[in-house]
Amino acid sequence: MIIRKGSFICCLLILLSGCWDNKDINHRLMPVVLGITGEGDQYKAYLQVPRPESDEMGSQVIIEEGHTINQIVNKISVNMESSIDLLHIKVIIVDKELAEKGLSDLITGFMRSRDISSKALIAVSESNLDDLFSKISHYKAPEGSILLDYFEKNAGWEPQIALTRIWQVYRSIHSYTRDVAIPLVGMGDTTFLNHTGSAVIKNGKMVGRISSDETLLYNAFSGHSTNGKIEVLDDASVMILGNQLMTKNKFENDKPYLTTNISFKVMILETKNNPSAEKIKKELDKLLMGRLEGLLEKSQKNKADIFGMGQYFRKEIPRDKLKNWRSNYYLALKLDLNVEVDIQNAGNLKIPSK
Repeated sequence: MIIRKGSFICCLLILLSGCWDNKDINHRLMPVVLGITGEGDQYKAYLQVPRPESDEMGSQVIIEEGHTINQIVNKISVNMESSIDLLHIKVIIVDKELAEKGLSDLITGFMRSRDISSKALIAVSESNLDDLFSKISHYKAPEGSILLDYFEKNAGWEPQIALTRIWQVYRSIHSYTRDVAIPLVGMGDTTFLNHTGSAVIKNGKMVGRISSDETLLYNAFSGHSTNGKIEVLDDASVMILGNQLMTKNKFENDKPYLTTNISFKVMILETKNNPSAEKIKKELDKLLMGRLEGLLEKSQKNKADIFGMGQYFRKEIPRDKLKNWRSNYYLALKLDLNVEVDIQNAGNLKIPSK
């Protein structure tokens, strides 16, 4: 009898211990964009929540302040008829001043609480977030926010825009040999956004910036395809069809050596004055090499390894010396850069081979 009662109680516990804390989807607000700026010792958050309308998807922006993001969410939930679910946030926009001050506490809080997906994209705004989010609600988009389309590869993303996620920023904060670049955006005059380059993030702080053209090379080093980028030369314009990166490293006499070969496949779109294919190739090679050398010089000046070159030497450098990679080894790095251009397609133009 006692065994039967025990079995009955166990069955009840199994049946009653299901999704007791789940909330109906109709009683949950699912923001897709989160904006964050600093207000003294507090954060000011902007949540863009999709809102279905008659024949399209609109949105509303909710603004609140607090010492932490969780406190802000709790404040909003108290005044709303639905609970806030941050797991559906796809894009996080932080104020430039906050990025320069430091994002370590913010990013670490995201990773610790796991309320926000670590795959969410992050960007830095050079425009005032009050103005940005006031403008954003006037734009309609299928997913509820025009910002999502801006960073989607199957929508408005371009290869000169960095795609950096929360987990990558968190990894760089705790890494001796890898830093990241985060897209810099601002309000456009005739378009919603204006891409102004990328913010260089080192140890969680913005320490510099690179241009859109330099971001293209950063993406190439990061393994992203640069397909679709159009380069305008003096005598022609070409479109990049693909890219490939090959590296070879060695560590001798306490000095790092790295040989890097970047190859680009391109298609000729337009020409002027009937240039030869060889001339176009040399001109593009010179242009890309100059950008790459300038970007490396800028990165070493900021002591920020956005290329992740230190990753190639982690096994050669002792752990107690690895922390000096940015300040010592990176500055002493002997780098042999090579850029190769392969004209795959001349379109419908017949140009001389020499």
